This record gives sequence, C-alpha cells and structure tokens, in this order.
Amino acid sequence: MKKIKEIDFSKARTVTPQETEMFRKAIEDTFLIKRPRRGRPPKGVNKYRPICIRVHPKAVRWARIEAKRCGVGYQTIINRVLLKASA
Repeated sequence: MKKIKEIDFSKARTVTPQETEMFRKAIEDTFLIKRPRRGRPPKGVNKYRPICIRVHPKAVRWARIEAKRCGVGYQTIINRVLLKASA
C-alpha cells in the first residue's frame, strides 16, 4: 500500500460546537459511558489558596534551580519546604 506523505486539508471544514455536542451525545448513548469534559478540573475547596508574599530573590533563585532539577514548578518547591517546616 502506498504511504501518503502529506494530507490535503484544503477541503476540510471546521466542526461547529453544535456538531461537537451532537458527537459527544452519540458516543455516550452508543457506549453507555459519560465522557469527561476537557480542560482543567476544578480545584477542591481546601486545595490551595492564592496569596501574595514577598520572598528574597536568593530564595526564589534557589527554588527555581531546585524546581528545574526536580522537573516541577518553583511554587511547588516553595510549598513543599513550607509544608515540611510546618509539620
């Protein structure tokens, strides 16, 4: 079978939101499953609370370096240190 190197999208059209909802309902009715909505899930009430604090630049620099090493966000590093200190 011959492989297609490029797909011609010139004749493709955009799917409308109404069609997307229609497809969602058809899938749910056919397979009897409830498909989850896409996007960020809602945060729990007790998960995080947004605050604003002033932190020394050296502390932020350390947190950013540590976060890069661990592969997480620097706010996660600061949160871990604070939780460990409060325990």
